[in-house]
Amino acid sequence: MPSTHNAKTLHVASPGSLGPVTPEEARLLEKLDLARLPRHIAVIMDGNGRWAQKRHLPRIAGHRSGTQSARITIETCARLKIEALTLYAFSVENWRRPKTEIDFLMALLREYLRKEMPLLQKNQIRMRFLGRIDELPAGVQNDVREAMEKTAGNKGMVLCVALNYGGRAEIVDAMNAILSESNGHGTAGKVTEEQLSRHLYTEGLPDPDLLIRTSGEMRVSNFLLWQIAYAEIFVTETLWPDFNRARLLEALLEYQKRERRYGGIREDAASDEKPVRAAGH
Repeated sequence: MPSTHNAKTLHVASPGSLGPVTPEEARLLEKLDLARLPRHIAVIMDGNGRWAQKRHLPRIAGHRSGTQSARITIETCARLKIEALTLYAFSVENWRRPKTEIDFLMALLREYLRKEMPLLQKNQIRMRFLGRIDELPAGVQNDVREAMEKTAGNKGMVLCVALNYGGRAEIVDAMNAILSESNGHGTAGKVTEEQLSRHLYTEGLPDPDLLIRTSGEMRVSNFLLWQIAYAEIFVTETLWPDFNRARLLEALLEYQKRERRYGGIREDAASDEKPVRAAGH
């Protein structure tokens, strides 16, 4: 079922929770209703390569610059009391990239986890990793496990990093887990949506309310295919290394303009005698 705010999980940030803000950020914050923020934001961090290419730099320069955007996004969401944030860091398809780039991305992740641990602890952020983690290099697996252990007791936002992740692979893994459980029990009942959801990497988290994609590409790229069924999608032309706090606030404002009906209709529309027009007519 679609996730909604409730009294148990709703924590509202104060207007000053972000600390010093720029004039642009202040104008955006004035329009933002801090009581109606998404519970879970998912981000496809796209455009690092193009950002570097525009500056005649190697692709790895774009990836390194993109870590600052990740830092800003993570800290801002944590201070706004967002319940969960999922960042698409490395897909199962990314193994097709040149080995030098893959090695750099893995090293950059390990460096990021070490450098950002104080920030994560300060903001009470709990880390989770989504994907086929056991297929990653041994050193990366160790750092991933260590990051989860160190932040396990934190009570703030859950930061999910999708690493060696694919939406189709996740559904396959969930189905295989269900089949493995049923083997030997003599029962082969129908699989329900609730049962499958319990076996996804995101088990226990609300589905994303908002999916942000940078760099202007109009596709979801095999990301959280099951979970984004009712997510609002926000696409910006901004390349990921240029995605700052103001751009995130713009995405949140756009989200608050959307009417979320989950396949239903507005209560006032139900009593309206005028026929409902199809979209685009």
